Amino acid sequence: MVLQQKIGVRSVRLALGVLAGTAIIAGQVRAQEQQIQKVEITGSSIKRIAVEGALPVQRLSQEAIAKSGATNVADLIQALPAMQGFTIAATAAGSNSGGRVSASIHNIGEQYTLVLLDGRRIAPSDSGSTINLNSIPMSAVERVEILTDGASALYGSDAIAGVINFILKKNQRGGTVEATYNTPTDSRKGQSYNTSLTYGAGNLEDDRFNIIASYRHDEAGPIKATDRDFAKTAYIPFSNNGNNYIYDRTSPVTVPANVAVAYKGDQPSSSFSPYLLKNGNCPALSYASLSNNANSRNCSFDFASTVEIVPQNKRDSFFTKATVKATDDIAVFALVALSRYDMTARIAPNTAPFAIDTKSALYANNVLPFLTPAQAADVAKVSGSYRTYDWGTRDAQTLTDSNHLVLGADGEIGAWSFGTGLTWSQNKIEERYVGGYARSKEFKSMLATAAFDPFALIGGQSEATKGLIQNSKFVGTLREAATTLRGIDAHASREVFTLPGGAANIGLGADYRKYSFKQTPADAAVNNEIYNVSAPGAYDMSRNSYGLFSELIAPVSKDLELSMGVRYDAIGAIDDDLAHRTVGQKQSAGTYKVSARWQPAKTVLVRGSYGTGFKAPSMLELAQPLVSAGVTASVHECPIADKVLCRPGVVQYNKMNLGNENLKPEKSKQYSIGFRYEPSSAFTIGADLWDVRIKDAVDYVSETLIFNDPVKYRSLLSTFTEPSTGNTYWAMQSPPVNLGEKHNRGIDYDLVARHRYSFGNLTANLSGTYLMKSEYTVPGDTSGAWTSSLNYFGADDQVAFRHVVRTSLTLDTGALSNTLTMNYRNGYTDAEASVRNLGTNKNEKIRLQVPSYITLDWQGRFMVTKTASIRAGIKNLLNREPPLSLRNSSGHQVGFDPRYADAMLRTFYVTGNYQF
Repeated sequence: MVLQQKIGVRSVRLALGVLAGTAIIAGQVRAQEQQIQKVEITGSSIKRIAVEGALPVQRLSQEAIAKSGATNVADLIQALPAMQGFTIAATAAGSNSGGRVSASIHNIGEQYTLVLLDGRRIAPSDSGSTINLNSIPMSAVERVEILTDGASALYGSDAIAGVINFILKKNQRGGTVEATYNTPTDSRKGQSYNTSLTYGAGNLEDDRFNIIASYRHDEAGPIKATDRDFAKTAYIPFSNNGNNYIYDRTSPVTVPANVAVAYKGDQPSSSFSPYLLKNGNCPALSYASLSNNANSRNCSFDFASTVEIVPQNKRDSFFTKATVKATDDIAVFALVALSRYDMTARIAPNTAPFAIDTKSALYANNVLPFLTPAQAADVAKVSGSYRTYDWGTRDAQTLTDSNHLVLGADGEIGAWSFGTGLTWSQNKIEERYVGGYARSKEFKSMLATAAFDPFALIGGQSEATKGLIQNSKFVGTLREAATTLRGIDAHASREVFTLPGGAANIGLGADYRKYSFKQTPADAAVNNEIYNVSAPGAYDMSRNSYGLFSELIAPVSKDLELSMGVRYDAIGAIDDDLAHRTVGQKQSAGTYKVSARWQPAKTVLVRGSYGTGFKAPSMLELAQPLVSAGVTASVHECPIADKVLCRPGVVQYNKMNLGNENLKPEKSKQYSIGFRYEPSSAFTIGADLWDVRIKDAVDYVSETLIFNDPVKYRSLLSTFTEPSTGNTYWAMQSPPVNLGEKHNRGIDYDLVARHRYSFGNLTANLSGTYLMKSEYTVPGDTSGAWTSSLNYFGADDQVAFRHVVRTSLTLDTGALSNTLTMNYRNGYTDAEASVRNLGTNKNEKIRLQVPSYITLDWQGRFMVTKTASIRAGIKNLLNREPPLSLRNSSGHQVGFDPRYADAMLRTFYVTGNYQF
């Protein structure tokens, strides 16, 4: 069976190798081969017969999606070996991401991966280009096409790493109902379920119309840190290289409160726990901090024991598309996709610093007894660091509404195939506080009147005080934000002349888009009605962009086909309606791409491409004013000695975000070369080498770099005034910078082998990505020094894995199919961490060697009838726990890295599907 005879067979096979247990049913393949028709493939604007092309496009069919065991779009996409560097939902534990999940091809970055819905852009989740995969209606997806090569010459800005195109169902008749239940086997914590109903009526060819509608509901329960031994504490004893250590990531904001004292004279500030000094130990949920020194004797709170490492969420999504044949050759359509994602993240009780009057009873009873006479005579100011445990965990509910509307037409006019559409798309967020936050007025009143004691033990408040606490809780909206896309696009293609290899085709197109980003903080936040909460930034920004492109496919001989594409993009300056000014300048660029497909024999294909890319900075990267962005992930010593601005001891410092209107657009050069070899229908092997180099890459200087070398990064240190106490301290700024360059290189590979036995068909799949380079110049380093995150927790706070592999065996025996899948991710060098060596009783810096992570999955499918099936499976069959990691970024989970290992552990699922 030859390569050129198949409609995307290699791409299907590549997807099969990527997805757990996907096998091609011979009858389905033959049916595909018989339907020779012109289609538009992701990565090209030209409609043509689908063959193995010059660009590496992976396809995931409906059967492949089902066999993956994925319960949502993020699970499906993020499990592909080619995906690294994405955002997961669990990082909502400790951020305001709202459960946003993303895709990132080849670890190049989510901001460089373009996500399309039915070939068109959708509204991003913020002011940039990153798409929240939760907005994709999974029950409406017919297939997914993944272009793992740059495509800026066709799609414009943001497609440097590649394109993921979710192609929705069309022309379906009849209905499908499906339900899935998923539960960890150790307990029901984290169980989930989903149900969906899809129905279509009419046939475009016979009835001249089709309408399809799909609705799906998902719910998933939370998992607490204490439900998992590997995540239950921030005070972790462990052994490494024959030594015993303790990793202490507890927080100096605790209950009962710690005290910080600043002095008028030359003596350094001091901090201490009155409870520790009085009793010689720390109370429940606290430890004597291993960061204590001569000037700090604090207790630290085990915040990790109170968080939910997997947030609770539910989702409703609806999709409908109506298509009518206006003529025999032209169809018009209307597409509507709606979704609401409701997620509640629960993290440790809020931090509540407060001022202590030196004439108050709090000072006399909890501060003065622990000061020397010299200190007591020199006191300048006193404050307490309190954790509002009696108010409960901080519960933030985020409602994300994604609305997408397209009105369009496609078809044939003479020799031209065309498509055009009007798009309105919006991603809207409402963030609400639903527990754990105190009202400023009530909290300050309770302090002033001594109605509550911040130095009491957990549960030690009086009944009257508990009533006051209950009445002081804030519940309400914190902010609303929306990103809106309005656009129009048109493209057309036709045969233009004949070459020895066949007809040459040209494609032409243009698009116009206007992006708007608006965020409105609630009045309660602006008016400081929520204790120790800074108001989110207020924004109202917009900008326009347009692009023109052309593409030519030229079969110069029967064996050789060349493709060429060029594009011009112009992205306007930002209109900042709140500041009443224009920020930045118009940014424009021309990009191009050339590719070739050479087939010297029927069983061999060689292909390659070279191109350039372009990406404009996001609106917030350019125009964001200075706003509070929480606190550092780790505790730090004072970055620059200053009696007023230094916090006592080793503690967390505030972070500030701001834009940089001097940012330059990012530009890339990239190439790929690959081959396919298919000597028979029973064996296929292929690989694609890719290389992407980005100039003027935009990134941020990490807190680790800033606090490890505050002199070098002095310009990124400013001050922050606490709204609760009025005290001013050092804070780090985090503006985006053109860090210099990024360079990523690797190989995507796959192998499929089949054998037919008398009892059934056995299919073996192997697919993976071998990363050769993941290098970048150090952010903020003007010397241009390079660093790498390859198998190493780098300066970008992430790891680039050299090996990500998935292999599976599938046995099809008629109505029954069984698949066993192995997922592999190699080990790496962890983040640097300060730990206590129990042998020497001293703190030291170490980097753990995190072992490889291997899991096994099983799935069985039984066809009850031709229209009814049951699938059952077990993920993480051997119940492999995440390996120990001492990283301190990307969420409030401690003891493991949720980006690289699954906290769900062994999970059983069952799915029923019925078609009617």
